[in-house]
Amino acid sequence: MLRYLPFLLILALTIYAFIDCLNTPEEDVKHLPKVVWVIIILLFSIVGPVAWLFAGRQRVRSGGGRARRTQWVAPDDNPEFLKSLRDEQEKKDRDDKD
Repeated sequence: MLRYLPFLLILALTIYAFIDCLNTPEEDVKHLPKVVWVIIILLFSIVGPVAWLFAGRQRVRSGGGRARRTQWVAPDDNPEFLKSLRDEQEKKDRDDKD
């Protein structure tokens, strides 16, 4: 069983790099088009996946080790949504007064 371990590790690395490449948006791919990276990953069993992991994709670097979100998580975190709720409430209050 131990003699199959290197083959399984190479296969796992190739599968991981292949799926990562497919899931990466086109604008985050560096140096070559995405299709070329897929071909390199599949044709060159060790070198292709390692090259993809180190040079093929722009990695998000953040100080805390966790990527910051660029979009709102929930509507109550969105200032525009909160403003629209306030505006609706003010309009409803004005209508109730009249």
